[in-house]
Amino acid sequence: MCYSAQIKADYQRFVRTFGARLDLQEFIRLYWEREQGRAIKIPKAVDALFGQPQSEDEQRIKDMIDRFNQLQATKLEAELFAQRKRLADAERSLQTKTTKAAAESKRIAGDKVDALLRRLEDLRRTEPKERDGRIFPGHYAPVLVMEAGEHVIKPMRYQCRPPGKPAIYDRKYPGTYNARRDNLEGFWRELFGYSHGVLVINAFYENVSAARLAGRELADGEKDTNVVLEFRPTPPIDILAACLWSRWQGKDEPDLLSFAAITDAPPPEIAAAGHDRCIIPIQPAQVDAWLSPSAADLTAQYSILDARERPYFEHRMAA
Repeated sequence: MCYSAQIKADYQRFVRTFGARLDLQEFIRLYWEREQGRAIKIPKAVDALFGQPQSEDEQRIKDMIDRFNQLQATKLEAELFAQRKRLADAERSLQTKTTKAAAESKRIAGDKVDALLRRLEDLRRTEPKERDGRIFPGHYAPVLVMEAGEHVIKPMRYQCRPPGKPAIYDRKYPGTYNARRDNLEGFWRELFGYSHGVLVINAFYENVSAARLAGRELADGEKDTNVVLEFRPTPPIDILAACLWSRWQGKDEPDLLSFAAITDAPPPEIAAAGHDRCIIPIQPAQVDAWLSPSAADLTAQYSILDARERPYFEHRMAA
């Protein structure tokens, strides 16, 4: 499973390459819903798309981003004040009498103060960092689709809810950010051949068994541990990850755009690192064909997946 990925920070370059347009109305709806209090997770790299607005709609989005960030900063500052007070109280208490409770309160408050300061600094900084594009299941990312013969980029949640399914599917099937190729005509039959997308990334991350990574068997009674590996293509390329996407509609619920990355058996270097799945990078020349599928010719869709890009993926421990 591709449990996490690094979306392109410079997504505007991809927009220019494919002549795509941003679906600004969908972005406005998404940011408006977040401003109304919905728990919507949007990476900083997506916010950066609107850092220099070129239209009234883009300015409206930037204003919503700025208001949201200011609200988050106010909440963090209030929590920071409370934790600094707790820290000062614990330090005063320790000057009078050393107790385990006061020492623990000082440690916890100190850790929280440091964490809150880091979050505030990260919230306020304007220079981009690579981690701004890291997405996890439940996060929103820009996905390229075809609409009326035009390349369009829409914001979608990285965990797909197929149409017609109840919202409880998100909890019942938490792994629906991953669409296994061997199940495309099973669980994903309503989307495969109908709603295809492309996610542009430059790295992805996987949970791997430490023992498998080391190429050894566990000793009797030994418990395995988990490590997170980062996989990057070498030499570096933009990975055009094949996806399925859905527009879910429910009674008295806002529309939900969501997607899943298609995964398949891994190339040898990923298997050797201890993981059994890999995203499918499609060829740039096949993007239009992938985004304009025919449910009557699924063989053609499988052929696109078979003709995938085959970069070499180097791995390292994730930061």
